[in-house]
Amino acid sequence: MVHLRRKILSLGNLINQLQQSVRWSSSLKTKDKNLVQPQRYFKYSDLSVRLAGLDQLSPKPDVNKLSFGKYFTDHMLKVHYYEGMNGWQAPEIMPFENIVLHPAAKVLHYAVELFEGMKAYRGVDGKIRLFRPELNMERMNNSAVRSGLPPFRGEELIKCICRLISIDQEWVPHSTASSLYVRPTLIGIDPTLGVVTPDSALLYVILSPVGSYFKPTDKKGVSLLADPKYTRAWPGGCGSSKLGSNYGPTIQVQQLAIEKGLQQVLWLYGENNELTEIGTMNVFVVCINDNGERELITPALNGLILPGVVRNSLLSISREWNQYKVTERSITMKEVIQLLSENRLLEIFGAGTACVISPVSHIDFQGQWLHIPTMDQPNAIFQMLKKHLLDIQYGVIPEHPWCLIIE
Repeated sequence: MVHLRRKILSLGNLINQLQQSVRWSSSLKTKDKNLVQPQRYFKYSDLSVRLAGLDQLSPKPDVNKLSFGKYFTDHMLKVHYYEGMNGWQAPEIMPFENIVLHPAAKVLHYAVELFEGMKAYRGVDGKIRLFRPELNMERMNNSAVRSGLPPFRGEELIKCICRLISIDQEWVPHSTASSLYVRPTLIGIDPTLGVVTPDSALLYVILSPVGSYFKPTDKKGVSLLADPKYTRAWPGGCGSSKLGSNYGPTIQVQQLAIEKGLQQVLWLYGENNELTEIGTMNVFVVCINDNGERELITPALNGLILPGVVRNSLLSISREWNQYKVTERSITMKEVIQLLSENRLLEIFGAGTACVISPVSHIDFQGQWLHIPTMDQPNAIFQMLKKHLLDIQYGVIPEHPWCLIIE
């Protein structure tokens, strides 16, 4: 019996030594890996392309009947990330397909996900343009850092996106009233539960020919529900990142607005009811200030506000024009009501990639029905800005530095 116990102990020691040897060997392999420069970023030069067969091609929709996000092109881009395999893998363009995920994938349980919204425009000269894509890449990387997802080199993704669009170029509408929506998305795909930084991720890009996000509003304007009970973002939160988790919780409030016969939600924050955003758009207010000047006001980027590409562009255009004062500061519902009572409120409008610019005609605020005279203004600022922006995007203003022409 003693002899048998000694054999068992000896065997246990041997197993323990083997386990230590395996751990030591794994440690050496890890150290050896660290000696080799890991592929922390994917490169366009490594892109592979697998084209769809004739039987996989979809019929193109009537450009005059396009809705938003209903149709998708024949190809997509995928780039995988695996922490244990030197990070980013080679990008691939492939036929459009469904994504298969493990039931425990982090994106499904903890909303470890972010996305971007861009557009490709077919200009009046027939050329296809992307509008300021470098700003989308900067924002997407900032969102990735906030979500614990791996960052990447924006210029490399832009090149991959350009190649994807060139392959599906006939999906870019031949119209200055439509465009091709570009949706880059980054998700955590770890097949494990636990709120921790994901070790694996998937970046993919899909394309969708689109018309107007809303029904045309240039003649009537949109009406808004402003209810202080609901908050979109708060200090220290993720309001400045483009995360899916920012948008899902707004659907119920949006539905409440629709049930009241309104189109959108004006998101307020704090005891002073500061204006933050309109639906998924940045908000702008035009008024006559205390000095008798026309002034364009938009909330400052204080962490509650998404740094919109169109927002940035409208501010830059306005400052270049120098026809009115431009200010980034907080504006409250109290100030809006006071300006309105003094006939100094001229315009309110929302701005974003999907909807471009949407003028506001009414606000429902705590039982008050506020008529906003946006549509009554001669030479309205929102109209001038929208025309100039579209002229840049559709090549009416040729060779503009904000546009990247896809060869």
